[in-house]
Amino acid sequence: MGGPSAEREVSLSSGRECAAALRGEGFEVVEVDAGADLHARLTAIKPDVVFNALHGRWGEDGCVQGVLEWLQIPYTHSGVLASALAMDKQRSKEVYRAAGLPVVESGLFAKGDVCAGHVMAPPYVVKPNNEGSSVGIYIVHEAANGPPQLSEAMPQQVMVETYAPGRELTTTVVGDRALTVTDILTEGWYDYDAKYKPGGSRHVLPADLPREIFDLCLEYALTAHDALGCRGVSRTDFRWDEARGASGLVLLETNTQPGMTPTSLAPEQAAHCGMSFGQLCAWMVEDASCNR
Repeated sequence: MGGPSAEREVSLSSGRECAAALRGEGFEVVEVDAGADLHARLTAIKPDVVFNALHGRWGEDGCVQGVLEWLQIPYTHSGVLASALAMDKQRSKEVYRAAGLPVVESGLFAKGDVCAGHVMAPPYVVKPNNEGSSVGIYIVHEAANGPPQLSEAMPQQVMVETYAPGRELTTTVVGDRALTVTDILTEGWYDYDAKYKPGGSRHVLPADLPREIFDLCLEYALTAHDALGCRGVSRTDFRWDEARGASGLVLLETNTQPGMTPTSLAPEQAAHCGMSFGQLCAWMVEDASCNR
C-alpha cells in the first residue's frame, strides 16, 4: 500500500480497508508502505501472498509485479504485461481496437505542442498517458479561446483524445465474470475529488439503462479484461451518448488495480452481486499466483 505515485493517499486508504477486511476473514496481515526498501521488507516478512493495494505508477504498471515475480511471491491482480499495457492508455486503446472494441480517436503529443496550439479539433481531453484516478485531466471545450496551458507537473508527452460526451458508466470483472453496471452521477467531470471524497459522486447501481447497452457494457468489459490479459479483478470505464444508441458507447480505460475504499465502485458492485467486501478480498488472496 502507499508507494510513491500520485495516488499514494488513495492507496493507503485502500490498503487499510483491505487489511481490516482480510483480518476479519481470518488472515494474518502485515501492512507494508512500499518504498525503496520493498525487496528487503518482503524478504524479511516472507509472506505467503502479497495483496497489491498500490495504485498508479510503480504499483499498477508492471513494476512491482516484476519485483514479485523475481521474488517468486504469489500476488493479486494482473501480471507484468497486462498491468503495463492497461496503464499505457494509448497502447491499451490499440489493443481495444484490435479486439473490435469501440474507442475514440487519440494520439500522443509533446507537451509543448499541446500548449502551443490545438493538436486536434475541440472538444478534446488532455491527460497523462500513464496515470490513473483522473490525475491531470484537462478538458478543452468547443468554445475554448486557445489551447490548454498544462501545469509543470504534467509529463513531457501527453495523450490527447476526442471528448466523449454522455453518461459515465463502469463495469467490474472478477475472474471470468462481469458483475454489473454502475452509472456515476457527478456535478461536472468525474475527477479525483468526485472519485474519492464522500459525496463527490452518486452511484446508481445497477444502472438504469436499455438492456442492450447494459449487456454491451458487460460484454465489452470482459472482452477488454481478456484482450489485455488481465487477472483477478479489473474495472472498465465507459462513456455513453444516449442520442447515438449502441454506437454512442465507447471504452475509456481499464483499471487493473481498481480502488478498494468505502466509496469505490468495484466493492459496491461485488456487494450488489452478493459478495461482501471481506469475501471479495479473500477471493483475491485465494486467486493470487505468480506467472500472471
